[in-house]
Amino acid sequence: QVQLVESGGGLVQPGGSLRLSCAASGSIVSINAMGWYRQAPGKQRELVATITSRGSTNYVDSVKGRFTISRDNAKNTVYLQMSSLKAEDTAVYYCNANDQVTARTIRVYWGQGTQVTVSS
Repeated sequence: QVQLVESGGGLVQPGGSLRLSCAASGSIVSINAMGWYRQAPGKQRELVATITSRGSTNYVDSVKGRFTISRDNAKNTVYLQMSSLKAEDTAVYYCNANDQVTARTIRVYWGQGTQVTVSS
């Protein structure tokens, strides 16, 4: 079993910045992709950004140019640097990790979520 522990959420004013962290621990085999998703009240969970073990990244259009995802493979940790935050970024942010346990089996893990609130 793999545990994902997130940190870094909180309350920030519009235009401000926050950095989220997510550390994976436990019986890790080989984590390939890691990512961040978010869910706002009354809305479905959506992908925010993903990063592969080789550093290839993908972002939802609404955060391009404002958010940066990065990772430390040695620490099995993924980060999300969020800048120029807007009220519509308010959501619970969830960390995600895909553990390649065998050549044909991937286990997907989720963190518990961290609240990000953008408000003046």
